[in-house]
This record gives sequence, C-alpha cells and structure tokens, in this order.
Amino acid sequence: MAFTLPKLPYDFSALEPVIDSQTMQIHHGKHHGAYVTNLNNAIAGKANLESKTIEALVGDLAAVPEDIRGAVRNNGGGHINHSMFWQIMAPKGQGGGEPTGELADAIKAGFGSFGDFKVKLADAGMKRFGSGWAWLVVKGGKLAIGSTANQDNPLMGDAIAGLSGKPVLGVDVWEHAYYLKYQNKRADYLAAWWDVVNWQKVGQLYQAAK
Repeated sequence: MAFTLPKLPYDFSALEPVIDSQTMQIHHGKHHGAYVTNLNNAIAGKANLESKTIEALVGDLAAVPEDIRGAVRNNGGGHINHSMFWQIMAPKGQGGGEPTGELADAIKAGFGSFGDFKVKLADAGMKRFGSGWAWLVVKGGKLAIGSTANQDNPLMGDAIAGLSGKPVLGVDVWEHAYYLKYQNKRADYLAAWWDVVNWQKVGQLYQAAK
C-alpha cells in the first residue's frame, strides 16, 4: 500500500460543538478512507508512482498516465487535502483565537487585519459553487487566498486547479464536511470553524512554505 489513512490527532468528538462526532467519523473513515483506497488501486503496480510522496504525485499530474490521471487527481487530491485538514484543527481551547508571530504579521500585511482575512477566506468558501475548498497559500513569498473545485489542491497549479502556491490552511466546503450539523448553512459552518483552527500548526506550515 503506497498510502495509508492517517490517524486523527484527537478523538472524533474532540471538535464538538463545532464539528460533531458523527460527521468526523464518516468524514475521516468513509470519505478520506475511500480516497486512500481508490488512489492505491489506481497506482497499484506502478512503482514510479507508488514511490512518490503525495505532494510530488499531485504536484506533477502530467507524469501520471492519462488513463489514471483523473483518478489520481480526484483521490490523490482528496488524500492530501484531508491529511492537512485534520492537522490544522484542534479542540476548542487548543484551537481558535488568532495567529501569532510571523504568520500574524504576514496576514496583517496581506489582508489589512485578521478580521479582514477571515472575511475574505469565508467569502472564497461561500463563492465556491458546489463542492471544493477555500485556501490560504504562500505564493511568491506572500500570502494569497483562493478556492478550488472538488478535491483539487493548489499544488496542481493554475492550469489544473485554478490556483497555485503552497497551501498552509484549507477549509473543506463539501457538504459532507458540515451537512449533518449545519444542513445547507455553509456560512454558519465557516463562521464556527475558526474556533477549532490550530494556528500553531498553520504557523509551522507557513514557516516551511516561505
């Protein structure tokens, strides 16, 4: 097996009341689990692909044979996106608040204030029609906000994902991420989500991406 489903860094119920336990169980075990299974099935027997990191695999889809490229794009994207998503969240009390240090300075420089940044990221999530993600990326040494459809990742580049850069924060706006608790109220989910953002981890990703 080239790729495996990562364990959550907290219990299924740890993000309540923002994200309910049942949603976490289904989202992690069923949705993310299926992406991993389907990705492994797509690249099975192709040693040149099985030996790659997930970042290298989705970052160079042109190197993937055309007959499995769609499966790698969708399922590889699902795997890398969710692997980050679990890591950049933490239980209330550990997550939430505001970033500090260089990340806080970069957000202020790029977007005016932390409040303005939150509005712009939520706006990217709200304007993503259908399923997708809203992202904070490092591009050209600066922070930028954008969104991608389905399970596309900014590492896939502008031509494929419509967004490029190194992602440091991503919020899942597929309905399966929030529908059990919030139904069709994506805005309510996005507003609540800030309470579980793990800014320490996002800061580490920012330092690595600069």
